[in-house]
Amino acid sequence: MGKKKKKNNQGADGQDERKKMRRKDYEAEMEVLQGELVALQEWVKSTGARICIVFEGRDTAGKGGTIKRIVERVSPRVFRVVALPTPTEREKSQMYLQRYMAHFPAAGEVVIFDRSWYNRAGVEPVMGFCTPEQTKRFLDMTPMVEKAMVDSGMILLKYWLEVSADEQTRRLESRMDDPRKTWKLSPMDLKSYSRWYDYSRARDAMFEATDTAWAPWYVAHNDVKKRGRLNVISHLLSQIPYEPYPGLDVELPKRQKAGDYREPTLAVRHIPTPF
Repeated sequence: MGKKKKKNNQGADGQDERKKMRRKDYEAEMEVLQGELVALQEWVKSTGARICIVFEGRDTAGKGGTIKRIVERVSPRVFRVVALPTPTEREKSQMYLQRYMAHFPAAGEVVIFDRSWYNRAGVEPVMGFCTPEQTKRFLDMTPMVEKAMVDSGMILLKYWLEVSADEQTRRLESRMDDPRKTWKLSPMDLKSYSRWYDYSRARDAMFEATDTAWAPWYVAHNDVKKRGRLNVISHLLSQIPYEPYPGLDVELPKRQKAGDYREPTLAVRHIPTPF
């Protein structure tokens, strides 16, 4: 009997995407990338650029963690995360994309959608929240809407985070066992877990219809979260023509002297210090 052929888990650069990464190395790389995100932020502010970033992917694929590291060291007045709840009855009566358009970036803003209008191409058809005709109409219309976004001068980036079936199972089980993560485990997650291939078909149809020259999809394999986050952020930075941040050329001024100020004798309440 011949040897079993090993599955190829190498990325485009030949790196094994399953290989874990030391936290020390990860944090060192992340520090550099987050410094570049600050440079991007200053470029966005100075040029009035408008950047829209869409994150989609399977449940547990790591969208939230990736977004968290992107915005961790930048200003929330420039980088804004949009994660819309279930639409209201009024919103359901609107044009489907209407409630998302209200959150598109203005000059000097980066808007990150943690799930987006692409709900209509994924979770909604798989879970029966819309009709096949509604999904088809959405897939036909979306490339034209995104063309209008790009033609207006907006930079649009779309990321699909992929995770293997085994890793998805492991992450869902860890949410069941860890009280810090139980809030992430919704009834929808449990229902959708059994529909792996329905989601695969929906993803494939979405790629076929909306992977365009002006708004392509970028797939990031994220079984190893540390590598996945670094890969996404470095790719994101490579897609935007920002300039290096020159840094600050300032000195702290001298602090004033106390003069006649004296510490008060007020009976203020101090918090306990158990640590």
